[in-house]
Amino acid sequence: MIRIRGRVPRKVLALGLPSAWGAVAVTYKLTCPLAQQTDFGARLATSVVFFVVGTGLIAHVRHVLLRELRQIRQVAGAAQSALLRPLPPRIDGLNIAAAQLSADRGASVGGDLYEVISTEHGVRVVMGDVRGHGLAALGTVAAVLGSFREAVHDEPELGGVLRRLERALDRHLRERARDDASVPEEFVTVLLLEIGRDSDVSALNCGHPWPHLLSGSRVDPLARADPLPPLGSFPLPSELPPVQCGHLLPGETLVLHTDGAEDARDAHGRFFSLRGALTKAAGETPQAVLGSVFAGLLRHSTGAPKDDIALLVLQNDRPLHRTLGARGGDISGSAARARPATTSPQSTTSL
Repeated sequence: MIRIRGRVPRKVLALGLPSAWGAVAVTYKLTCPLAQQTDFGARLATSVVFFVVGTGLIAHVRHVLLRELRQIRQVAGAAQSALLRPLPPRIDGLNIAAAQLSADRGASVGGDLYEVISTEHGVRVVMGDVRGHGLAALGTVAAVLGSFREAVHDEPELGGVLRRLERALDRHLRERARDDASVPEEFVTVLLLEIGRDSDVSALNCGHPWPHLLSGSRVDPLARADPLPPLGSFPLPSELPPVQCGHLLPGETLVLHTDGAEDARDAHGRFFSLRGALTKAAGETPQAVLGSVFAGLLRHSTGAPKDDIALLVLQNDRPLHRTLGARGGDISGSAARARPATTSPQSTTSL
């Protein structure tokens, strides 16, 4: 009740002030003798009065618009926070840091998405990038993330999770097309990772950049396989065997990112060297890696990125015996070394 009473005078003031300014101007013109005179001094005085009234109206409208813009930003920020929930610093022996930088300053939201969830099947991770950014992308982000958060617990195979994301995206796009036929074609790049109990890593990639693996001072792509098409552009194939990426050894770090990190340009059109920035940050904590890369990105693009940028850093802090337990001490499949070959279309090659 207190809130309602507080809002009513504010609304009355917002409507009444322009009316009062207008009434002053009309009253002056109709009743003031000075306004009826035609000499230079009288005209100058009338012009001053109307200038003051007009300036007051413009200032008031500007104030109202700025207040509305602040409210829109607050609502958009709340929606973004609800979708991209802050990740805990640690999940099942993995140290985590993540952040997003939106290209849409007016809305303070973007079309990038990420999530990390511990399940009975292992730690499952998603990183995605919706075509476009800003408020228009929020619905698609919500559809994909909502489906992921349910599917990771229900689906024993990573391919089942990806199919659930595809169905959720299809439903969302059909509903958007039904409400607005002019909506442009939309798709989402998606990367799914599964980090097992023994730290073995498997992945499914739909048009997304492969993560970088930081092992000591080395920075290598997690895999070199050709990704599947983005979700929404073509149907998924009938078979979805995950890419087997070896083990993530204790102390090794995975850096997931959206393409905005590699596509950022400086004033001369030169691309940002994400690999170089990660090389400088190798060996640091996930929070330090995140801060170092974002600082480099902002310096490179002079603080104005042209695309949304999201980074997710995962560092294995599990005991060594847990990583090796399921392999009987064999670490030849480490993600820092050779990738085991598979016969799938997404099979990897040795680094």
